Amino acid sequence: MTDLSFTQLRRLDLTLLLVFLGLVRHRKALAVASDLGLSQSAVSQALRRLRDIFGDELFLRRPHGMEPTAMALALEAPVAAAVEALRGALGDARRFEPATAAGVVRIAALDAEQAVLVPALAARLRHQAPRLSLSILPLGRGEAIDALTQGAVDLALGFIWNRPEPIREQRLYEEGFLVAGRPDRLADAPNLDLDRYCAADHVLVSPAGDLRGIVDDRLHEIGRARHVVLGLPAFLPALAAVAALDGLVTLPARIARAFAPGFGLAVAEPPLAIRRFPVSAYWHRRNDREMRTGWLVQALRDHPTPAGPIG
Repeated sequence: MTDLSFTQLRRLDLTLLLVFLGLVRHRKALAVASDLGLSQSAVSQALRRLRDIFGDELFLRRPHGMEPTAMALALEAPVAAAVEALRGALGDARRFEPATAAGVVRIAALDAEQAVLVPALAARLRHQAPRLSLSILPLGRGEAIDALTQGAVDLALGFIWNRPEPIREQRLYEEGFLVAGRPDRLADAPNLDLDRYCAADHVLVSPAGDLRGIVDDRLHEIGRARHVVLGLPAFLPALAAVAALDGLVTLPARIARAFAPGFGLAVAEPPLAIRRFPVSAYWHRRNDREMRTGWLVQALRDHPTPAGPIG
């Protein structure tokens, strides 16, 4: 590809570049149209203009969608860099005013953070930024990092091991664990005997569908084991299952405190030490100076999340 002339550059506009990047990411014109708020015919027209400007097909129609050509793949990085540079420059020049800001905030979060952090954030937006809407995507760690990198979400909430360098982090709180079960099974709460704990049937929460978790690893270290009878991908169904099965579930303390009583369950301290973990907000470094991102992170930090020992 030869260097573009000034005449060719003049024919480019930001919408064309956004359509180009959208087609590289989604490979489907309909998805790009939905993402950018354009009609499908507008996306098709933009693609025709792009092909004419660059003298290349750029995207080939295939049964599974639009396949980028070699030139399109070569253009992706410099076009993305140019768009991000412009976005950053405009972001620096534009102040964020919550009362008048409009749009959609997309956050990646699994059910624990959805239950603990999202309701308070939604309430704050309702009062201070009423024209902003929240959209929550149930993405795990790897998917959340990919979504941040691709710009599909603004923030991710949770705990990410081995955070990549382009991903920034603000710790929100440190979380521990409690055990939930029927009151008669936890009659000595807040204490719980290790033998009774190991003898009970257990429900395990794992989005990946595993039947072994951090508790089982910790029990193995001390020569003990437990019987996991059910694996579920979310905490509230696990509490419902424990109420029906007369078993136990070990889960984050804030979830236990807030929701176990609603299922008729009591809570107790685990009978063994389980490693605590931080819960953080994550964003991509491209948004370091975006005032909306900073405001959202501060709003999450301001949310009180007490979860000390059972008193």
